[in-house]
Amino acid sequence: MFEEDLEAAPDSGHQAAPVHGGPSNTLRNVLLAIAAVYVIASLYFIIDLHNRVGTLETAQKATEESAATHNAAIMKRLGMTEDSLKQQNEELESKLTETQREAANRASQLAAAQKQSEQRLRTESTQQINAVASEVGGVKTDLTGAKGDIATTRSDLEATKLKLDKTIGDLGVQSGLIAHTKDELEYLKHKGDRNYYEFTLKKGDKPKPVSTVSLQLKKLDAKKGKFTMNVLADDRTIEKKDRNMMEPIQFYTGRDRNLYELVVFSADKNSVSGYVSAPKTAPVPVSN
Repeated sequence: MFEEDLEAAPDSGHQAAPVHGGPSNTLRNVLLAIAAVYVIASLYFIIDLHNRVGTLETAQKATEESAATHNAAIMKRLGMTEDSLKQQNEELESKLTETQREAANRASQLAAAQKQSEQRLRTESTQQINAVASEVGGVKTDLTGAKGDIATTRSDLEATKLKLDKTIGDLGVQSGLIAHTKDELEYLKHKGDRNYYEFTLKKGDKPKPVSTVSLQLKKLDAKKGKFTMNVLADDRTIEKKDRNMMEPIQFYTGRDRNLYELVVFSADKNSVSGYVSAPKTAPVPVSN
């Protein structure tokens, strides 16, 4: 390159003197030496890099072989091989598939059971509704019957009321209404004009407390409907001799001299039954 520069230099009008071993040759030699050194250094680095790459590849290969050997040793120690692993994977996949199939079957069974339960509930609900409707119909029928019974009872009460009468008692005092039967007595109790106490007395028994007095049957002639009775009141005994059934037997008792009435409406061979009536103002016994 330097030779081309020298040849291209313009002519200055003077003849150039020949050059032997001047500065141009020295510079060229230096550059050639530098280039040679560069080439040698590049070759050295390339060779060194190649050696290093080879060393790394060898080390990596050795590492991989060592790892493979180590893994194989571990698998051998655990009694595992690639085939066994593959078999285990296949078994696991088979179990998973079977589990999924069982889960699907179970879900299908649950759905069927739920459907059956819903159908059973609907059926039972319908039956219960029908049963309730039937019971309601029965209640309506019972209410209708009850209304008829109430009307009949009212009619019977009115008829009973017509049978009741008043009469003069054994003391010559106008009596209250006289009950001839237990039904008529129940009517008088509900009427509420007086207090009524039922009794049954046997001949020969000791005095029996009734209301605030005590009664004792002394004699009885059931065929003739006559009896003799003692009334124990206010620490004294009142004998009611040869009285008749349905006859108001009257007596006074208490501090206020309340008028009590005694009526016998049934009798058999050895006993009589009836009631004692007392005014509402009379004392009420605790035992009754």
